[in-house]
Amino acid sequence: MTETTESLDLSKLQDELDAINAQITKQGSTVRQLKKDGASADVIDEAVKALQALKINAAGLAEKLLGSEPEFDRKAFDDLLIRKMFVVPSFEIHGGVKGLFDLGPPACGLKAAMIDLWRKHFVLAENMLEMECTCLTPEVVLKTSGHVDRFTDLMVRDTQTGECFRADKLLEDAIDDLLEKNPTMPLETREEHLRVQRQADAYSPEELDKLLLQYDCKAPSGEPYSSSFPFNLMFRTSIGPEGTAVGYLRPETAQGLFVNFRRLLDMNAQKMPFAAAQIGLGFRNEIAPRSGLLRVREFCMGEIEHFVDPNDKSHPNFPSVADKELVLFGRDDQLGSGKTKTIKIGEAVKAGLVNNETLGYFMARTQLYMEKIGMDPARLRFRQHLATEMAHYAADCWDLEIKSSYGWVECVGHADRACYDLDVHAKATKTPMVATMKYDTPKEMDVAKLKFDRKAIGMVYKKDARMVSSALEALAEDWKDFEPIAKALEAEGKATVDGYEVTKDMVTWEKTTKKVHEVKFTPSVIEPSFGMGRILYSLLEHSFYQRDMDEQRNVMRFNARVAPQKCAVLPISSSAECNSVVDEIASSLMDIDMATRVDKSSAALGRRYARADEIGVPFAVTVDFDTLRDDSVTIRERDSMIQVRLPKKEVPNVIYDVVHGRLTWEDVTKKYPVVQVDEGEGANTQAASAPPGAKTVVEATSRGRFSRPAPAN
Repeated sequence: MTETTESLDLSKLQDELDAINAQITKQGSTVRQLKKDGASADVIDEAVKALQALKINAAGLAEKLLGSEPEFDRKAFDDLLIRKMFVVPSFEIHGGVKGLFDLGPPACGLKAAMIDLWRKHFVLAENMLEMECTCLTPEVVLKTSGHVDRFTDLMVRDTQTGECFRADKLLEDAIDDLLEKNPTMPLETREEHLRVQRQADAYSPEELDKLLLQYDCKAPSGEPYSSSFPFNLMFRTSIGPEGTAVGYLRPETAQGLFVNFRRLLDMNAQKMPFAAAQIGLGFRNEIAPRSGLLRVREFCMGEIEHFVDPNDKSHPNFPSVADKELVLFGRDDQLGSGKTKTIKIGEAVKAGLVNNETLGYFMARTQLYMEKIGMDPARLRFRQHLATEMAHYAADCWDLEIKSSYGWVECVGHADRACYDLDVHAKATKTPMVATMKYDTPKEMDVAKLKFDRKAIGMVYKKDARMVSSALEALAEDWKDFEPIAKALEAEGKATVDGYEVTKDMVTWEKTTKKVHEVKFTPSVIEPSFGMGRILYSLLEHSFYQRDMDEQRNVMRFNARVAPQKCAVLPISSSAECNSVVDEIASSLMDIDMATRVDKSSAALGRRYARADEIGVPFAVTVDFDTLRDDSVTIRERDSMIQVRLPKKEVPNVIYDVVHGRLTWEDVTKKYPVVQVDEGEGANTQAASAPPGAKTVVEATSRGRFSRPAPAN
């Protein structure tokens, strides 16, 4: 089969898979809606069977396609992460704890550089108001936000020991064990088990209980598990020695920004729109953590809350990103063709695919950030939430998904959360969460003039009477808002306002006009939420590769801007003279904030290059015998392995300019002579660029041979 024919066949397979995936998405949405609507068990069962049949077809096609892709060497990757201490299990010598990991020196440097760039790219560039809120949150705050009631997974217990397990994962593991023990199982039966496994996280508690019994899932004690029940994923604790005040470790950082809205608005001189941002830890008590750093119990988040007028979601800087092309997977495409589309964000907003400019602006800025830190653009896409996935209050939601060896993983959420968050906190605390927009010239507006029967309201609502009248007054500021209430009161004698039932005897009104100098409103919130841990893991995968010439040589292709260490400085000899120059160069680099690695070990120079490559150091400066004669050194670039020779004094400026994007490595190779290198483990052989026929001097070293151009006569 020719390469062209094979490519066409793969393209056809991909088209078929995309079409089936679209049908799966559509059918999955149907199943969710049926369950939400309380459809009969028979109807739901029929819909689930149709969904499972589609998934079987998709799995077969996906398997064929996967066989054509280069295989990701997970064993080599995981070995590198542990061996070079990027990531290690927490409390390892005590047996460890699932879902908890420690970041070693290279990953700490990488994460710090990522966060530093995030702050510069978003907080500083956008003049955001940055906060650092406490991780310990009182129960009343998370009760108000809905986390106490709805932040749950299904769990079961060992009835003898009380040990807890995540129910859907037990079912998945039981099916894995069954298939492993029965390799000759008929294909049709095997596929039936796989269908059940794929639906594990979508079953109701009753359905899960039935399946756990069917697959003979037994607790470690040998007894059947308890019935499944919702488990709240927040870490609960008590505040104070009495133990009476309940608190939680926050599952997200956003609530601290919402409850501080009024102070933030004052800090911004009452000007709208504005954004607040926070980087910090979140905690989720995952029942069964999996997939390494992708699902953990403690994680770093970067969240932005952009407060905006709900009637004007334009963004002043949107023109600067309007031509940025993004890969979008809209809900219609998910339910139709199953294919993504590459489109300029300006066109997507204009067409209504993306709800508004501010949401589109942050999507484009997120893409630019990912490219800056070195993520592979070919493995990035924005997926729009389906109608059945969205919260009732949300106007639009897009997840940035990054493709890794685990598939497409949600790493950044972009949500237009409307006014929900400020509204619920305002109502719970009886604290107005409003902003004011002043008009340049007064406007004539239709309003409702209200007259309350305070006695009638007070008899029904007592201490909440003021909240009822305030809610009506807020609506009365604009007749368009009050008109539906007026019509309901006229037609039915009652209406619901902010959860309160208002009757016709409580209020009278008349439509009138007045000059308005300002208008008050509850801001909408556009929220980009970054899972920094997931981004970190994805960057590690995207950066990992193996040298074509030697699969044993693993490399981390970190972008120089976020590399944990920017430069390695290596002596070719262990002499005091060489080491003195190494220390001098390292010091000059660290003086300009270039994190530097010094390796004076006795290992061969090629081996020391390889060690630097494994932790992603982009450049290596080598001090050799010419350095002692003419103060010149070589700089090696990690991925091309090309070296140039240049004066020692110019090294700091060259490294600094390349790291910060002022120069490219190609610019450097044009400015300075290139050195040829044999990076064998036992030798270092270099010859600087010289005219054909030029003589070279070869000098023996304790770790191999080094060649240089012969000095001119």
